[in-house]
Amino acid sequence: MNKLRKLLLSWMLILIMVPFAVIAQEGISLTLIPPTTITNQVDLDIRAGLRNEEGTAKIVELSVYLGKERPENLLHYSKKEVMPQTAYEIKHILSTKNLVGNQKITLVVKYGNKKYRKVRDIEVIASQQRSTGLIDGAWAGIYHWSETEGKHWNNDIKQMTDEQWREMVRAMHKLKMDIVVVQEVFRNEEYVGKHETTVDSYKGKAFYPSVLYPERVPITSKDPVESILDEADKQGMHVFVGVGMFAWFDFTKESLLWHKKVAQELWEKYGHHPSFYGFYVSEESGGNLDNWEHSEVMRMQRKKEIVDFFREFKAYCNQIAPAKPVMLATNSMQVPVGLDTYPALLQNLDILCPFGFARMPEGDLTGKEAADLLQSLCNQAGAHLWFDLETFLFNEDQSLYPRPMEEIVRDLNLFQNFEKILCYQFPGVFNDPKMSIRIGEERTLDLFRAYQRYLEKTMKDRLSKDKRIR
Repeated sequence: MNKLRKLLLSWMLILIMVPFAVIAQEGISLTLIPPTTITNQVDLDIRAGLRNEEGTAKIVELSVYLGKERPENLLHYSKKEVMPQTAYEIKHILSTKNLVGNQKITLVVKYGNKKYRKVRDIEVIASQQRSTGLIDGAWAGIYHWSETEGKHWNNDIKQMTDEQWREMVRAMHKLKMDIVVVQEVFRNEEYVGKHETTVDSYKGKAFYPSVLYPERVPITSKDPVESILDEADKQGMHVFVGVGMFAWFDFTKESLLWHKKVAQELWEKYGHHPSFYGFYVSEESGGNLDNWEHSEVMRMQRKKEIVDFFREFKAYCNQIAPAKPVMLATNSMQVPVGLDTYPALLQNLDILCPFGFARMPEGDLTGKEAADLLQSLCNQAGAHLWFDLETFLFNEDQSLYPRPMEEIVRDLNLFQNFEKILCYQFPGVFNDPKMSIRIGEERTLDLFRAYQRYLEKTMKDRLSKDKRIR
């Protein structure tokens, strides 16, 4: 009887203690930018952060190690008093020139008699270029915003079940596309003109069970966001959750307020997932950053709005989810027009992920020139430049279809400065033949197979090269 009582008491103590440990642990983040394989031409941006959810201030010691927790491996140490309901974040840039191989970053957080660890793995490969030469991730739009562009897959994608979204994530993982970008979590079909929507009058429909705006987009999946994140957890992948759509290209104060509210709900609802990597602002922008306004006054206003938006949104995200990056996709066109604005914007934007380099208009920079200019701007600001590679082309009716593999390879070889290459998009462009549903045309199966062969050959060649070096 005594043994039974002791056993019961032990289990009661575990049940009492675990919730406190879990709550404390959830407030601690360790993020690597980029999060997956990089070349030794790219510096590793290590972000560590925590949030004090308790009612009193606490003295926190934060240590970051390269490898095991040993004095000789210490990269960063800081000690700080963190006030209640506030966050603390540090950033450490690590050169990878001499770190070829599998590396481990360890975060140790101490306060009082409590001690927590977070560990992240990263592979560094030897290369003469910044890019790995592979597609590292992809957008996974839950439903394309344009019925014209999404003509060949929208009817299929809205039939996807929660389990089929999991299949989609596993298919991406097969191709080592381990960074997932959820395009948007709301669809605002009521938006007609520019800057007419307010937070109170917002009529958007949610792709997930939202308390803020409960009306739902008519899709089969009950919660595709949860399905994507949960499956990504299992596969060790990384997910940008799209905070949008308020309105295209809208960075007004109303848009900022809406984004803060939605980011808060998304973090509270999904922030426990290890795969929740960061926030993606869905609104996009032209490379000119002025929203194509006609008057000088309005152009300057739009530029000021986008700078103010990201300064405040980034600060807000740092408080609710420290160490989680914020990403924006712009197009690559008319970049020189935005040169007066990029430095201020990039101070508060972790990752810029532009698209459209293969279809630059006449009279503009070439795609390579635009990429090089953007890289120099990001270098000066300490921001990250990733590549939104378009793996589609336009039919005459403006519907999208899978881009030929040789054109994709050409871009992978041409644009070597990007530390990460993502593609738009996976659903409707790539299809794993083993999935229970095909999204879009039959040639999406051909592109999946073609890229799979390219990936396998590249990995085999890389392995042979490593063996020769050794």
